[in-house]
Amino acid sequence: MRTLTALAVLAFAAPTVAVAKPWQGVEPGVTKKDEVVKKFGEPSRTVTQDGKEIIAYLGKEAIKGTSQAQFKVDPGTGLIERIDVFPGPVIDKETIETNYGPACPSGPAPATPCYQRKLTDDFRTYFLYPKLGLAIFFNEDGKTVQSFTFTTQKAAK
Repeated sequence: MRTLTALAVLAFAAPTVAVAKPWQGVEPGVTKKDEVVKKFGEPSRTVTQDGKEIIAYLGKEAIKGTSQAQFKVDPGTGLIERIDVFPGPVIDKETIETNYGPACPSGPAPATPCYQRKLTDDFRTYFLYPKLGLAIFFNEDGKTVQSFTFTTQKAAK
């Protein structure tokens, strides 16, 4: 079972401006915790990490299409500031590029979303889509998705 420890490879700042890619109707920086609970029911687990509440849906409470979803709540505002999604089905790089956009070209940033290929501290590949506030982490095989992290555009930079 995956732990509730949030992925530490990206240091996201607390959001102040809401512009993010929503997931299942939940938008970081806009949606409140109460709305998440109303939409998905009581979470499987609630933990506090670094002063932030994390509500998680896993096991029999997992949200359809996921093996687990975690919502990090800003304690001051009650707003969701980050969503970590662990997909249930296998998703490959081609599917990611088709749905979210290709690699960013060298030179000026295009108007459409594109990703920057990055490496975690343990040399795992992830794609960062700054315009979408989205990071996609790959399994050790480098070809299939381990998790998605949705946050505000400001925090993704």
